[in-house]
Amino acid sequence: MTWEELLRSASNRLSQAGVPDPELDAWYLMEAAYGLSRARYYLEAKKPAEAKTADFSVRSARFEEFVSRREGREPLQQILGTQEFMGLSFLVNRHVLIPRQDTETLVELVLKEVKDREARILDLCTGSGCIAISLAALGGFRFVAASDISQEALETARENAGRILGDGGNGSGKIRFQRSDLLDGFDREERFDVIVSNPPYIPSETIGGLEPEVREFEPRLALDGSADGLLFYRRLAGECGAFLNRGGRVYFEIGHDQGAAVSGLLEAHGFTDIKVRKDLAGNDRVVSAAKGGAGTAEAGWRESNV
Repeated sequence: MTWEELLRSASNRLSQAGVPDPELDAWYLMEAAYGLSRARYYLEAKKPAEAKTADFSVRSARFEEFVSRREGREPLQQILGTQEFMGLSFLVNRHVLIPRQDTETLVELVLKEVKDREARILDLCTGSGCIAISLAALGGFRFVAASDISQEALETARENAGRILGDGGNGSGKIRFQRSDLLDGFDREERFDVIVSNPPYIPSETIGGLEPEVREFEPRLALDGSADGLLFYRRLAGECGAFLNRGGRVYFEIGHDQGAAVSGLLEAHGFTDIKVRKDLAGNDRVVSAAKGGAGTAEAGWRESNV
């Protein structure tokens, strides 16, 4: 069997299993298993995929394992063990939500709007740590705290901080990791300038209809936002104000149809300057707001990006 035939066979198997983008996924799995570059593949595609190294059989067994796992609809990112986010490589596993490009909208917004690098930032429901670590790495903020209710998620986030920021998982002292159910585990005297969160926001009954990659392999704890998807936003709207300095802001990722509902919750709890921002696909993706008494309560709180 040639390299081209090997790749085609894997692609066909993934296609029959209903995997989206089977050709691309097959390539990534081959690249990871064999250490095969694009250049080498194009040069040798018509040649037999035969043993050229002592560990060829081991690599072939690894490729078969990878393809079989993807046939079972395990996410490509979990098989490869990494996902790129904001140009950084994050370790991922079944304990954390796989970072999405949509979430980059939130990080980019904070980097753009929060000019004071002395600002104290808190990331709730940190998961892999992609938001907190990206802000620390790219924004140079003096202090970032990151929390999650899952101990396994925190261990993954610490490992990512160690890889990306150094200092054995402590993020060079820039990130403090803390296990907490939202704000329950924090000292009531502690204050932050910015609180960010990508909380669970998918309505419970919707989860069963999601792609198997999400439904069966990503942690339900990071997905399920209760019957209407708004449980965590109610808590955040009610609790964040007490932990914000005057003039502090919140930035929450939301589902595409939750902008009005989340904005209403924040307004009901005295937040002002409430804005809904869109992602690159034109969907509502982030709600931001200022602690009551700061900013401008605009007649129409909705802001559409153009």
